[in-house]
Amino acid sequence: MLNKLKYYFLKFDWLIFSAILLLSLFGLIEIYSIALGQETLSLLNFKKQIIAIIIGLVLFFTFSFIDYNLLKSFNKIIYGFGILLLIAVLLFGKTVRGTTGWFDIFGFSLQPVEFIKIILIIFLARFFSNSATRMRPLKSLILSFLGTFGFVFLVLLQPDFGPAIILLAIWFIILILVGFNRRYFLIIIISVFIGAFLAWNFYFVDYQKDRILTLLNPGQSSLSEGYNVSQALIAVGSGGVMGRGVGFGSQSQLKFLPEAQNDFIFSVISEELGFLGAALVLFIFFVLFWRLLLVIRGIKDDFAIFFILGAMVLIFIQMFINIGMNIGIVPVVGISLPFISYGGSATVANFILMGIIQNIIIKSKS
Repeated sequence: MLNKLKYYFLKFDWLIFSAILLLSLFGLIEIYSIALGQETLSLLNFKKQIIAIIIGLVLFFTFSFIDYNLLKSFNKIIYGFGILLLIAVLLFGKTVRGTTGWFDIFGFSLQPVEFIKIILIIFLARFFSNSATRMRPLKSLILSFLGTFGFVFLVLLQPDFGPAIILLAIWFIILILVGFNRRYFLIIIISVFIGAFLAWNFYFVDYQKDRILTLLNPGQSSLSEGYNVSQALIAVGSGGVMGRGVGFGSQSQLKFLPEAQNDFIFSVISEELGFLGAALVLFIFFVLFWRLLLVIRGIKDDFAIFFILGAMVLIFIQMFINIGMNIGIVPVVGISLPFISYGGSATVANFILMGIIQNIIIKSKS
């Protein structure tokens, strides 16, 4: 047993672990800072986030010990479980702000869609690692889309537009990485425009349309639909180079900035820690992506390669959309900043994702 643990830690990628731990620390600092601005000091969310990180770390090490090949072998069962989970949350879930997407368990909210993202990556990695699928590109494209849309459809029923876009984006970018013929992407792009037209006219409700229109000119509606974006931009700009200091951000402390610990936590970082603090966060993400790319070069298993690529796509898209919301270049769609934003389900899911990658790395070095 001791020899196995020694071998495990010798093969362990400490740089990846350090990066996600540092990002989590940034999140804790800012969640604590936001709590200081409340009328009556409440550290409930701060304590919940600590619990989520502890659970995440336990599952991170658990999944780093479990042979990732089991995920490959049981991918159909895992996919079916994901479908049942999304159906169950529609039937028995808790509705928050019009979205039925959470289970209420002993005072903690569990959001299944965060784990569905991992299940989708497993499904696509297994699907495209099968060499037979590459010999039938059109059939593979259709089947992979149908498998993805099974999740997307159920998420849209909640309705939760942001995660649905994330799921579709994972599928689309993995298609690019797999190397499908360009003519297929033309078909997809045309389909996207048709889907966008139908969604605008038959699916989006007024507040969702307002968010998209606000992106074009947030200042015009700064006291209504564009309030969130306008306040986020003020926070980002007011931080300067060095920032105002933790606990001294006027936008977050005086509650001008809504959803400061979730959607707009990057604005809080920019205001309190300044350009240097925001740049440091981006640098840590860069180190994480750089390390994952280096790791892929030493892996020969196609499933493992596609899984890591899928994980990178997921983290990058969420990072890009969240930061884009904060600086006014992306509509506000409720996407958290990986490892940093408050949210137990997302935090735990991200740690599980990295735990699976750690096992892939350890296995690739054996």
